[in-house]
Amino acid sequence: MDFYTESQRRMQDQFEQRQLADSVEAAIVTDRLDGRHRPFISSRDFFFLSTVNGDGEPTVSYKGGDVGTVTIIDDTTLAFPAYDGNGMFLSIGNISETAKIGLLFIDFETPNRIRVQATASFSADDELLDAYPGAIGVVRAHVDRVFFNCARYIHKHHRVESSRYVPGPDGQQPHPSWKRIDRLQESLPEAVRARTSAEGGVITEQEYGAKLMAGES
Repeated sequence: MDFYTESQRRMQDQFEQRQLADSVEAAIVTDRLDGRHRPFISSRDFFFLSTVNGDGEPTVSYKGGDVGTVTIIDDTTLAFPAYDGNGMFLSIGNISETAKIGLLFIDFETPNRIRVQATASFSADDELLDAYPGAIGVVRAHVDRVFFNCARYIHKHHRVESSRYVPGPDGQQPHPSWKRIDRLQESLPEAVRARTSAEGGVITEQEYGAKLMAGES
C-alpha cells in the first residue's frame, strides 16, 4: 500500500525493524472501515484530531460530543461536526489548506485505540448539518488508512461525566466563562456580549483563572 515514507524506512532499517513493520502493515492496515472499526468508532464520544498547515506545522485538538459524534457514511467516509470554538479556526483552516488529517479514537477504560489517516473537507452547509444541533459546519473525511494500534501504553482512566457544553438537541449550550473575560469583549460579536451581560456580566482574567482551577470553564 506504499504506507511508509523513506524516512520511516530508514529508521526501520537502523533498528532492524523493516520486516516487523511490513508484517504489522499487512496484518492491521487497510484503506476501508470494516466490522472491527465501525462499532468502536461509533461508540466514541470524543477523539483527537491532528491537522497540518501549508507550512508543515502540525496541531492536535480534542473533539468531544455525544456518543457517535463521528458518523460513518460508508466504508471509506467519516463525518464529524465543527462546533463553536475560540475563533482561531486552526483545525478547519488547516483542513481547508492541506486537507490531510489524522484521527485518534481511544477507549481509556478497556483500553483500546484506532488510528485513521484521511483526506478531509469542510462545509458550512453540508446536508448532515441538521444531524448535529449547534454545529457550525461538517467535516467529511475520506479514509486513506485505518488500523487498530497497540494499547499497552494507554493508562486506564475512569470516566466521570460528559461535558455540559456539548450542544443539546436544540443546539443550545451554556455560556462559557472565557467569553465573559473583560479584555475580549470588543472582539466578540454583539450577540455574545449581550448574552454575557444577561448572564452575570464580564469577569477579569484572574477570576477566569480561578474558575479554571475550580474545574469550571
